[in-house]
Amino acid sequence: MIGILLVGMTCPAWGQVRKQLTVETPQQCQAVELAIKAKTGNCYLKPSPHPQLLNIYSNQDLDRYAHSFQNELLEGVSHLRLALEQDMPSGVGQMISSQVFGGEGATTDKIWKVYLTDSKPYSLQLEYGLGNANIDLSGLAINRLKINTASADVYVGYAAGVPNKVEMDTFCVKVDVGSVNVRQIHLARTKVVVADVGFGNMLLDFSMPQSLPRQVNGTVGAGNLIILLPADEVPVRVNVSDSWLCSVNLSRSLHKVGANTFANRAYTRNPKGAVNFDLDVALGKIVFKEK
Repeated sequence: MIGILLVGMTCPAWGQVRKQLTVETPQQCQAVELAIKAKTGNCYLKPSPHPQLLNIYSNQDLDRYAHSFQNELLEGVSHLRLALEQDMPSGVGQMISSQVFGGEGATTDKIWKVYLTDSKPYSLQLEYGLGNANIDLSGLAINRLKINTASADVYVGYAAGVPNKVEMDTFCVKVDVGSVNVRQIHLARTKVVVADVGFGNMLLDFSMPQSLPRQVNGTVGAGNLIILLPADEVPVRVNVSDSWLCSVNLSRSLHKVGANTFANRAYTRNPKGAVNFDLDVALGKIVFKEK
């Protein structure tokens, strides 16, 4: 059996944190498709120098939470699916109620630490319900990333400043009523960014000029989207489909070049290699800022 549950290994830096699950790397494995769903807790995802496809630590005892795990190798791809605390109430409203009034949904004492090897390419699908998540992708090989948060607060970045080992196809992030803060997007080396904001808040950092995506698609319902623009020398074009109920705040570097279309001076001089923003906002707010 490739996936093994282990307990009893403590880590002094985090108190009574014990290894819960490890997945060894099959000899035939060429890539990994990993889906993790955590309904509550403080979640961390980090790179690991170890060869295992997946290592998970927690301060929870096995009998204190429900979980399911699937592991299948198909044509050289390891398909891993892990769901934590499936017995928790479903729905954003129920989770928020649990957080406000206490009870089962209290998340302050739950810790999940996920470690991925830097030696295999991953397609990641991460789903968070209630709590906090810190995702450090430094030096990993991520070819596709999808993050979905209900009411959790999520931070995505590259703590060591090491870029993605492979070119990423799509960086997709969705927030319902929580918040998402994505920093150092240039280190993802992604072709496309897709952002979906419901009632929550999202910040996307494009402030560094290197390896930026050429296409950014975004929709905003009743929430807020803040975009940090790159330096003036990077061509930028913005197309916004808005309504009279929304608010769009443009930075000083952007000026109107067409119907609902704005650009900076670098774009009007030479649009080659531009970062193109195609955004749709209903009731919410979009703010463009310069670093």
